[in-house]
Amino acid sequence: MNITFEAPDKVNGLMTITLEKADYQGEVDKTLKDYRKRANVPGFRPGQAPMSLIQRQYGPSVKLDVVNKMLGEKLYGYIQENKIQMLGEPLASEQQVPQDLEKDETLTFKFDIAVAPEFKAELTGKDKVDYYNITVDDKLIDQQVEMYQNRSGQYEKVEQYDAEQRDMLKGDLRELDGSIEVADAVLMPQYIKVEDQKKLFDGSKLGDVITWNPRKAYPESDVEVSSLLKIEKDDVKNHEGDFTFQITEVSRFTKAPVDQKLFDQAFGEGAVKTEDEFRQKIKEMIAAQFKTDSDYKFLLDVRAHMEEKVGKLEFPEALLKRVMKLNNKDRKDVDEYVEKNFELSIKELGWHLIKEQLVAAQGIKVENDDLKQVAKEAARAQFAQYGMSNVPEEYLDNYAQEMLKKRENVDGLVDRAVDIKLTAALKQVVKLNEKDITMEEFQKMLQA
Repeated sequence: MNITFEAPDKVNGLMTITLEKADYQGEVDKTLKDYRKRANVPGFRPGQAPMSLIQRQYGPSVKLDVVNKMLGEKLYGYIQENKIQMLGEPLASEQQVPQDLEKDETLTFKFDIAVAPEFKAELTGKDKVDYYNITVDDKLIDQQVEMYQNRSGQYEKVEQYDAEQRDMLKGDLRELDGSIEVADAVLMPQYIKVEDQKKLFDGSKLGDVITWNPRKAYPESDVEVSSLLKIEKDDVKNHEGDFTFQITEVSRFTKAPVDQKLFDQAFGEGAVKTEDEFRQKIKEMIAAQFKTDSDYKFLLDVRAHMEEKVGKLEFPEALLKRVMKLNNKDRKDVDEYVEKNFELSIKELGWHLIKEQLVAAQGIKVENDDLKQVAKEAARAQFAQYGMSNVPEEYLDNYAQEMLKKRENVDGLVDRAVDIKLTAALKQVVKLNEKDITMEEFQKMLQA
């Protein structure tokens, strides 16, 4: 057996593996003998069929399997032993000479290998990177307090509709020609799209009968009209006339008061006892969320800094395009897809290689406890989206465990854990250029 590897330009590698008959024949013979023991050949007792018959029947396929297995082992073994940083998978070389696997005894295989460019990614205290501290002002706290009040608010019955409030009307809806009658129809006039239709409800009270036109009120939404009239969407065009709406109930949304009940609903019973403590707790919660945002922006800035510092990296572009085409071979527009996305793919690959070196330099390793913590925080964030900020730890633990059971979740959680640990480590390495910034300014910066 002979293995050679050439990479004259350091990124396009060519590996040549030559197998002699002596390299693979022993394993082929051993496999065929095993086949003979198990083969059921008509006219012969099990294990007694002539070896020549077994050879003719199974020899070529066994040889192919043995050679393929040996090639894989030797190819990846050589790459690992010689520390070749390969990008993607080896491809059958375009220099491969056709050969007869059944008849040829000496077999030569050539593989194109995409090799990662050689460079050094390093950060020290001399590197200066921006870090944005997002300020938590009273306006943000007020908005969060109001959000809690709205979530815990409720509708109360009143006598008269007020357009300035979040009033909801219930009543009997009838088409003037009698075609449609809907009992207990629900309307929120403030969401009517057309102003003259909306104003028809101003100052209305229990028992009033309003004549209006649903089709004119929602001119661009057949779905809304069909839902209100309890008809199919396609039938809306047949009911474009006026309707009456007799009000049977007026309900007004009232925000929950800022009291102990609200504190307990938001953060758990007894965790907060005064409005000042409530606002302080909210401030701490927002600050923790903002720290995640600040860290995210910091890592983006580290990336930009390192990409400029490392400079343009050389990649085996023709070979990587072949790899990309193979990975997307089922697409009908594969050529256009590769051309459109290749530059972005190369940019992401470059950052991946830079990041690998930074992770290695900081000795970062992701343990099971790291994954559990990341999954738990992801679960906490999901519950928070529904206003559940005081979920018991045991529920978070169970939810996180379920997330970790799904393979499709694990890779993303590993990446997140690496980013968290890398960000924390690099904040201790580089010189932070700290800047205070409002949330509005921060969002505009990210959008830009």
